[in-house]
Amino acid sequence: MKRYLVAITGLLIAVVSQAQDLSEETLLRAMHSISSHDLLEYVNIQCDEKYQGRLTGTPEYQECAEWLAGEFGSWGLTPAGDDGGWFQWFKIPYTLVYPDCRLTLHVPLKKDGVLLKHYRYMTEYMPGSTSGNGEVTGEVVYAGYGITAPELNYDDYKGIDVKGKIVLIERESPVNPSAGAEKFTPWYEYSFHQYKLANAVEHGAVGMIYNYGPLANPNNGYHENFVYVHVGDTVVRDIFAGTGYDHSTLVREIDSTLKPNSFNTKKVVTVKMSTSHFPDGRGSNIIGMLPGTDPVLKDETIIIGAHLDHLGLCYEMIPGANDNASAVAVMMGVAKALALNKIPLKRSVMFLSFGAEEQAVVGALEYIKRPVMPLEKSVLLNMDGVGIGHSIRAAAGTNYPILWSFVEEANNRYIHRPVSTGYFSNLGRPRLDAARFLTAGVPSLSFSTYGSANYYHIPLDNTDIIKPEIMEDLSQLLFMTVVRMANSPEPLRQ
Repeated sequence: MKRYLVAITGLLIAVVSQAQDLSEETLLRAMHSISSHDLLEYVNIQCDEKYQGRLTGTPEYQECAEWLAGEFGSWGLTPAGDDGGWFQWFKIPYTLVYPDCRLTLHVPLKKDGVLLKHYRYMTEYMPGSTSGNGEVTGEVVYAGYGITAPELNYDDYKGIDVKGKIVLIERESPVNPSAGAEKFTPWYEYSFHQYKLANAVEHGAVGMIYNYGPLANPNNGYHENFVYVHVGDTVVRDIFAGTGYDHSTLVREIDSTLKPNSFNTKKVVTVKMSTSHFPDGRGSNIIGMLPGTDPVLKDETIIIGAHLDHLGLCYEMIPGANDNASAVAVMMGVAKALALNKIPLKRSVMFLSFGAEEQAVVGALEYIKRPVMPLEKSVLLNMDGVGIGHSIRAAAGTNYPILWSFVEEANNRYIHRPVSTGYFSNLGRPRLDAARFLTAGVPSLSFSTYGSANYYHIPLDNTDIIKPEIMEDLSQLLFMTVVRMANSPEPLRQ
């Protein structure tokens, strides 16, 4: 394998001289046309209030998609969506969240009466982004991971009554992906947010408190009149106070023994959510192409992927600057540099901006169901959260060493950023666009950046946290990587 990779590296360096009219000078000039100033402007545009957080299905999301398609068109990309247009359409229900939301703990006083403790938005709780509308007050029942799995001899709901009550649920499962695919795979379907909420509804609960710490707001399923919120340590600590249980110790015991330990905390909370649900929403992927020039290789496709959407209003606008306006900006930088500099490409290059990643990766699933180019002849370079920090990670490079060799060589030759790789550990629980492509058999690298504050799914994920220089380096890195991949005489797939 080592000799093979060395040979590949040599071929990569030779590609420039093999491609007609593609000199090193031309490449460097094109690469340096990608500027941090332009990339930051792309992020700023996506995060503008007029797009309202880019929730797929809303008119505001589609307006942002139209803007992106317009940029693609101005650079000379070829539309590759439905009916010769830019968009690949799909149905997507969505929910809007309004300001009149709250989470309140009822604290009994030693004498008669109750003290109401109202939790703070964003620092102590977040409204469920797909919650039903309404207000419920009830006892809180701790229901562990919220899992009922008879085949695993595991049931968090056994021996407890949650009818008319509010359940407190942990994220993930007692076995996680780090345990390895063999151990985790039987649990993966139970780790999804959508499953946990649906299972709570099935058991008769009227609401859910989702311990998603550090506090964040992942999307979930919608059930009419079922309300839920996301919370962090403060709320969990208050609910466990006086129960005789230590929360951290209890979770560790469940994980180590794989035996549930659910109980009624006797604490009372009120969850109020103000929402509207739209079951007939329509969303889209945005697809632009640079067709390959080689009569044989043009059917092979390098897909540059990044989801355009975010969470919309919850109840403030969540801008999604790092997740995922940064990645769309980097994708745009690569597309513009390739197209305007008319870089010759033997293989086809597709720029695929997914919708509804935050809504159960529906956009990625739609493309896999209706691919524009053959999946068996495609590879994916996907990006998610690439606007912070100082280091780059390309997950799954160990899975796909040929793809990784192009990235590594381009970085060592031109960029010189800390770039790492490893196995893609999220195959069993595909919540990312790249993971869906991997499970569909498409070799994929998943790029992210890290090394500074990251505010996940809350309003603080705004343009203030963005580091334009890391976006510029990644965009230039991908530009050189794509050129070499597209023109390599060797196959990209193992």
